[in-house]
Amino acid sequence: MLKITTEPEIDGVRLKLEGDLAGTGVRVLEEFWLTAHLPFAGPAVCVDLSGVSRVDDAGRFLLALIHRTGARMVTAGVEMKELVASIGLDWPPVRLEGPGSTRMQREPLRRRKS
Repeated sequence: MLKITTEPEIDGVRLKLEGDLAGTGVRVLEEFWLTAHLPFAGPAVCVDLSGVSRVDDAGRFLLALIHRTGARMVTAGVEMKELVASIGLDWPPVRLEGPGSTRMQREPLRRRKS
């Protein structure tokens, strides 16, 4: 089960996730993101993963898509920090050829200005 709490911040909003981002929890976050994130899109959104205990492949892919919108991710613990770091490096892959192709390549890593 996944619980999502929104917490207003000075420069945007924090989405605090608690529980498992796996199975039906992925669908819960996806529906929330598709319906509620529009007013806060981009770097004004901070996704707090410090309360997440487990992430499956579908959850990892969804986090990668959310990250690509410019949302910041906050974590606690070594495993979640590694997961977020890996999202920036290898998810989602980009198709090089037409439909049905299995050849994949990573997009170049874009560095954010500090």
